[in-house]
Amino acid sequence: MDAPRAAAHVAGAPEAPGEKAGTSFERWALVVIVLAMILLPTLEAAVRRFTGSGVPGAAVYTQHLTLWVGFLGAMLATSTGHHLALSTVDFLREGWPRELARAFDSAVTTLVCALLAYASLDMVLLDKGRVDTLAGGVPEWWFEVVMPVGFAVMSIRGAMKAPSRGAKAACWILIAAVLPFVVSRALAVEGEGFLTMPDGPTLLRGHTAALGWPGSLLLLAAFLLGAPVFVVMAGYALLLFYLAGTPVASVPAETFRLVVSPTLPAIPLLTVAGYVLAEGGASRRLVRAAQGWFGWMPGGLAVMATFVCALFTTFTGASGVTILALGGIILPALVSEKYPEGFSLGLVTAAGSLGLLFPPSLPVILYGVVAGVPIDHLYIGGLFPGLLMIALVAAYGVWMGIRNHTPRPRFERREALRALWHAKWDLGLPILIIVSVASGFATIVESAALGAAYAIVAELLLHRDVHLTRDLPRVLVHASTLVGSVVILLGVALGMTSYLVDAEIPTRLLAWVQAHIHSQWEFLLALNVLLLVLGSVLEIYSAIVVLAPLVAPLGAAFGVEPVHLGVVFLANLELGFLFPPMGLNLFLSASRFQKPLPLLYRKALPFLVIMAVGVLLITYVPAITTGVVALLTPAR
Repeated sequence: MDAPRAAAHVAGAPEAPGEKAGTSFERWALVVIVLAMILLPTLEAAVRRFTGSGVPGAAVYTQHLTLWVGFLGAMLATSTGHHLALSTVDFLREGWPRELARAFDSAVTTLVCALLAYASLDMVLLDKGRVDTLAGGVPEWWFEVVMPVGFAVMSIRGAMKAPSRGAKAACWILIAAVLPFVVSRALAVEGEGFLTMPDGPTLLRGHTAALGWPGSLLLLAAFLLGAPVFVVMAGYALLLFYLAGTPVASVPAETFRLVVSPTLPAIPLLTVAGYVLAEGGASRRLVRAAQGWFGWMPGGLAVMATFVCALFTTFTGASGVTILALGGIILPALVSEKYPEGFSLGLVTAAGSLGLLFPPSLPVILYGVVAGVPIDHLYIGGLFPGLLMIALVAAYGVWMGIRNHTPRPRFERREALRALWHAKWDLGLPILIIVSVASGFATIVESAALGAAYAIVAELLLHRDVHLTRDLPRVLVHASTLVGSVVILLGVALGMTSYLVDAEIPTRLLAWVQAHIHSQWEFLLALNVLLLVLGSVLEIYSAIVVLAPLVAPLGAAFGVEPVHLGVVFLANLELGFLFPPMGLNLFLSASRFQKPLPLLYRKALPFLVIMAVGVLLITYVPAITTGVVALLTPAR
């Protein structure tokens, strides 16, 4: 059978959007804003070091610029179709079934984004009447304007991407249906317009309950047919708030509250750092260094593959990128050295997810933001669990090397040192971030900015693999597109979470769990099973923003230390990438290497079992996580 396409779009894959995506204004605005976000925290850390006080307003402006990067990136992601989504539509038969599904997805995307534009405009107009200003007297609502504009552009692009003339016409009709409400709100006096009141549109008032089940089923169908996950979650949030009689402006208000949070700017900054290193040939230098130091060992090439894949994933934050970028280098090397092809396939498929616990991995930051756990504690707590997972997979590689009598080249000290020297700038990025945070020199956002500046300087001036005008703007735009797809998802998910909290859903869930689960061990076992299954179906960013707000209070109720819970959560998602039949890494490897899925299921099974042992040790021996946190952060 032919290998199907991936079950979810993978942010940051080689087929990332080209530099011509969107408009020139969007692309160059992103470049300028990202560079400003790198400059401001870097100056803040340096000035504070020498003068004792930082740059006035630097942190606040960086937070608000994150809003612009997120929405401009989301606009580009809509243009290129790189929002996170299931790709189930690709499994439909060519012809009218697939075209109908895509037309339906386009219509839902167009309508939901148009409604979000209305809700965002409502929020901006409400905030315009306040006197909140940033340093220098800049009104805060100036930054908020990008939200209604961004959602409006996404709605229009959703209509333009409809697959047929009839589908496009239907999408434009939906936009036209929402437009009068936008005009009414824009012209409203004290919130009262010809179609709107302060608490929302007057249409269907008194009959809102009739929208509940039909709207829910339509959104579920859109999700299953491949509509962007953020569209589905935003649609549910808008629907639930409207049914509850709450102004729909609550959804963009929660998005704004999250996006300007103190730690969120670390996400775009570290994403830029990883993208710049990946663009500059870090993969080649890391492979050479690992071969020089591990190639002489029994199974040395397998150990090298494990190490390099894990390290590359820390830079990109996405295991799929590692498979797609390094698979073509590592798989032929393993096979040529007499490793069985099946083992080699399984190793490349599994090793791509091993680096998600190390700095500057993006999922760790995302979990910390969503669950309210200190990000530096998560990085420290994930150090030994991450090394444990790598060691277990590498040990299997050593055993396979001995069993198959693979060649063992003599250790060449000079070549090993030379290769390490060439990779020193790549290896220095996680060290810089850890040291700057642990020493107190910089906050997590400032260390992320230092990391981004470091990566740019290393690739522009030292390695000279990235050209200032030809390559750097394109890389920044690609990174921002990933950031946009994540930030927009995270923002609307928080809006939905806000409704769930208002409806006391977490409280009810906690009561149910406590009534049926009576010990911490039982809770952790149930959590392992739940995350393993859901981790194989949901893309990692979606899983974090949907599940972490529900799991965190449950863990606290059962006495699970928050950092330990976070590491267990992320380690289980690593494992879910390999869990058949829907594990994302399985689909990506099948697509990348043109192998049938059943073959990938069999060849990845030993690695699934090995990594499951690691997850169980991490889960039930909490000292692996909490011990190092207590040792390195005694005052906190």
